[in-house]
Amino acid sequence: MKTPAWQRKEGKNPEGGLNEKGRASLRAQGKDIKPPVKASEAAKSPEKAKRRVAFCKRSAGQMKMWPEAAKNPDSRLRKARRQWDC
Repeated sequence: MKTPAWQRKEGKNPEGGLNEKGRASLRAQGKDIKPPVKASEAAKSPEKAKRRVAFCKRSAGQMKMWPEAAKNPDSRLRKARRQWDC
């Protein structure tokens, strides 16, 4: 069986997070995934703002768990945080 797109390079956004193909492969597995929320989008919607704050807090904790990823500007974690404007 082929690995889902979200686990392969074709499902990942080179600038961080997942692209639409990666999100579609997760939805096919029954997961509820949405695209990242920029700070400008969060200012317009309190619901999106809550998602953004929650992600930023969660990922800040992950930066402590994986200090090598926190130091590497090209790590998936750092790239995802940039996509969310954390």
